[in-house]
Amino acid sequence: MEQGTGSNANPLSVDKTRVLDVKPLRCLSPVFPSQSEMSSLSTPQPSPFVCVPPTGPFPSGVSPIFPFVAPNETSQQTTSGVPLNSGRSTRPGRSAGADGLAVEDDGVHVNDVEDSSTGKKKGRPKKPKRSQQAAEFPRVEVDVEPLLNQLLTSFKLVELDQVKKADGDKEVVARILLVFDLFRRRMAQIDESRDTRPDLKASNMLRTKGIRTNQTKRIGNVPGVEVGDIFFFRMELCIVGLHAPTMSGIDYVSPKLTRDEEPLAVSIVSAGGYDDDGGDGDLLVYTGQGGVQRKDGKMFDQKLEGGNLALEKSVHRANEVRVIRGVKDVANPTGKIYIYDGLYKVQESWTEKSKSECNVFKYKLVRVPGQPEAFKVWKSIQQWKDGVASRVGVILPDLTSGAERQPVCLVNDVDDEKGPAYFTYIPTLKYSKPFIMPRPSPGCHCLDGCQSGDSNCPCIQRNEGFLPYSSLGVLMSYKTLIRECFSACSCPPDCRNRISQGGPKVRLEVFKTKNRGWGLRSLDPIRGGGFICEYAGEVIDVGNDKDDNYTFDATRIYEPLEAVHDYNDESRKVPFPLIISAKNGGNIARFMNHSCSPNVYWKLVVRESNNEAYFHIAFFAIRHIPPMQELTYDYGINKADRRRKQCLCGSLNCRRYFH
Repeated sequence: MEQGTGSNANPLSVDKTRVLDVKPLRCLSPVFPSQSEMSSLSTPQPSPFVCVPPTGPFPSGVSPIFPFVAPNETSQQTTSGVPLNSGRSTRPGRSAGADGLAVEDDGVHVNDVEDSSTGKKKGRPKKPKRSQQAAEFPRVEVDVEPLLNQLLTSFKLVELDQVKKADGDKEVVARILLVFDLFRRRMAQIDESRDTRPDLKASNMLRTKGIRTNQTKRIGNVPGVEVGDIFFFRMELCIVGLHAPTMSGIDYVSPKLTRDEEPLAVSIVSAGGYDDDGGDGDLLVYTGQGGVQRKDGKMFDQKLEGGNLALEKSVHRANEVRVIRGVKDVANPTGKIYIYDGLYKVQESWTEKSKSECNVFKYKLVRVPGQPEAFKVWKSIQQWKDGVASRVGVILPDLTSGAERQPVCLVNDVDDEKGPAYFTYIPTLKYSKPFIMPRPSPGCHCLDGCQSGDSNCPCIQRNEGFLPYSSLGVLMSYKTLIRECFSACSCPPDCRNRISQGGPKVRLEVFKTKNRGWGLRSLDPIRGGGFICEYAGEVIDVGNDKDDNYTFDATRIYEPLEAVHDYNDESRKVPFPLIISAKNGGNIARFMNHSCSPNVYWKLVVRESNNEAYFHIAFFAIRHIPPMQELTYDYGINKADRRRKQCLCGSLNCRRYFH
């Protein structure tokens, strides 16, 4: 463990007196290991990881890790929460966002429609009927206005001044996107049984309150948005000013805003709706809008108007155009991930016959040199996965020796060090004595898995009426403590209330950093609220963690930034003296470095057995994390430890030291 980047999120309260009913969502189910592999009482015993004796220097010592505890609560933990998503399959012709709810296929440039914020668009497919499974459970009615107001207040967005609305920065963009995602996820959890669009509702409510930034259309980069940033919803592009239209593939400034009264393109979204040629990452052949994409089956030639005309004028003016590329979301096959690939210039244009024998416009865009790589990184990763390109610096193809369902590569392309110091790889916790509960909890009888809205499910009751995860495995709960299904439950291993028991769902790798020893990153994109891994090791007694650089101490204090606490959550008042040592045996979490602006946070997960409780530390993404970005969390403060270590996270909010 040493140090990375990010921002934090926290829990909310809901007036449960206004809750009326709820229904579940037909969903895609993650795949987990067998029931025997998930027992809280047993720990898989993989072959130990033995590293080649390192030839380079070892990482310097780091203070123990700590969770998110509220100020002045030395032994009372308060975890900041980031919830999300809920998934379902959609019919052909539609795609789904990160929560799996059906949305218009963003790849199809429905360019005659500039704004779908009202949800009333010509040719829009009818919403599918609610599933019979959803009809079995009642709905929930929750007034979400106070929820949003609390988020806006907590993240200091209530009085967002006009300057920040016109021209944002990295901090403002991050706060707006975080509030949007937190709010959208909570609505997805509440309205899971309905065929609603929480992304649309969230963006509309934010817009109504004036919560958006970079409202003025501009040519070139958008303040606060970096090349390589990823988005799971078109609405996210809109509220930060990266691409204004919610459906159109071409955004442009009108003649009224240009000096010579010509429209100019400012951004395009290439998401597969037309026959675009993605090229090698520096070149894009983009197909114009309209004509062949009529939903009534009629086929017409494209016209040189609107966005097509703007792109044509951009050829002659040689202005820069922002390019957002859409790729398939492997975790949610009906959804897309949008990658900001930087600035391009429209080099030339022409017309050609489409497959339907209609005339279409083609535009050749060339990437402006000198920018960070974005889409190219995705292409390289895919080539590694497909085995068509070799990876530089690979030491071991699987550091876990098969202990995890997903192999974890060990990579060093920085120096000659051959690996970290010897340790035994174990994927979960080892308990010598679990926590004793006053009475045993009943297990569920959900043979098909726990279903949202089932008021008879004891596991849902223990989580105060809602499943904590979406069917895509994304955290939606604001509670400090997550209560998962356990050995007494009849639900299968792929039950959505066992998310942390199946190990990492994304491809992680341990890599050598330039100045912070070994670190952890992912080859796959991770959506906000997505599960990453748990912290594995041996549970030890308080006071036995001296001089151990690989320790997670749940009694440490973290002072959250603008925390959104759920003050109705009684579990936050319960002390959890959980200390884990991963010095001799642990998993990939032991390599996660510290950052004062992290992109990962942790929550307590409890799995029971009879009258015994087994607490686990589970890590989740605070925000959307692109591939190859280091995963970091805040180690917090140990006031009893006077030793200070220099912080090398490099973030704008760096505290310079950590304990």
